[in-house]
Amino acid sequence: MTDTPGKGGSATASQAGRRTRRRATMDLVTTAYREVLARPGLRALYLVGFGARLPVSATGVVLTLHVAVGLDRGFAAAGLVGGAVTFGTVLGAPLLGRLVDRVGLRPVLLLCGVSEAVFWGVAPLLDVGLLAAAAFAAGLLALPAFPVVRQSLGAVVPEARRRPAFALDAMSSEVSFIVGPAAGTGAVLALPSTVALWLVGAAFVLGTAALWWLDPPTHAGGERTAAPSMRHWMGAPMVTALAGAVAAVLLLSATELSVVAALTTRGETGWFALANTVWCLASLVGGFRYGVATRPPGMPTLLAALAVGTVPVAFGGPWWLVTALIVPAGAFCAPAMSSAAEAVGRLAPDAARGIATGLHGAAIMLGAAIAQPLAGVLIDRVSPTAALLTAVGICLLVALGAAATLRGAPPPARPAGTSAPGPTA
Repeated sequence: MTDTPGKGGSATASQAGRRTRRRATMDLVTTAYREVLARPGLRALYLVGFGARLPVSATGVVLTLHVAVGLDRGFAAAGLVGGAVTFGTVLGAPLLGRLVDRVGLRPVLLLCGVSEAVFWGVAPLLDVGLLAAAAFAAGLLALPAFPVVRQSLGAVVPEARRRPAFALDAMSSEVSFIVGPAAGTGAVLALPSTVALWLVGAAFVLGTAALWWLDPPTHAGGERTAAPSMRHWMGAPMVTALAGAVAAVLLLSATELSVVAALTTRGETGWFALANTVWCLASLVGGFRYGVATRPPGMPTLLAALAVGTVPVAFGGPWWLVTALIVPAGAFCAPAMSSAAEAVGRLAPDAARGIATGLHGAAIMLGAAIAQPLAGVLIDRVSPTAALLTAVGICLLVALGAAATLRGAPPPARPAGTSAPGPTA
């Protein structure tokens, strides 16, 4: 049966209308991100920030492989060194943020650059015990590449444009965590691990120098004022935003470990690279859509969606099924992380933005630090499924607590120019 001319004309008109709406949506999307990138200095900030984050994202895997493979001391010793640098960063990030608020960015970068150069220069010469102690000290003075970018975005981007700005930052972070660990792993496998450590150190020095040269603004107007006491702004909303960051990273880290363990039991470990790439690409798409959503879900909804979307992964099977099931979970990764970062930037007074973004960075590291031993024990003693479902439950509990805490709070500002219907996350 063929359509009558009338029906055909109606179908053609309907298709043309859909194409027009799609073009309007894409124009809306590109306009939102174009206006963010058109602001003075932001293109350079994203580019330099991305480069400075690569050695940060490679640190864990390079130190782990150096200790476990290069020194042949096993993964338990590698975990000791990795945990030392992680907990050092958790403690040091807020302190460095407060120091940025008080003395400015460049003196802090100089301090961190010298620390990174010394640590990575001597790390190949140290045995595990001394390396763990040095790693903790290095973590205390770790290059704050992630907080600095977020702090600068909060200082220079108007509130109406912060959602796409922070979404771009979340997507940049996703790419850095694809490229950095892969490059670090390749360096350790292709070269002596001591050389790989020196290469990471050189990347830290270059990244620090680039940030020092760029010297992005960290306070509105470029002027520092006396920071208000934390009791004036560290209330329930800020604690909720930080808890959301902890919960999201905890779930993401547990997902990574559980998927690796599940594939390993099936003899399919090599397929994790593909699953991880698909996972990250789904996160990039989700972050892109979230950045221009006209009515974006709040952080509690995004945390809950991240948790629910991860549940099927816990019951995955062969690599191809896991790769397919991880897409819905990935779609809410960047939006959940972006919403927490946006909330911290919105709730922090300008004079205390450094310590607030430092606390956010510490929350991210804390989520990973909790997830690794928790998921590891459950994987070994119960199953990867139990480990992942436990992390899902924690994320859901935080989402419910956040919903109760933020009930009645005003919604985030809508980006300018997004009054027309557009994509939603």
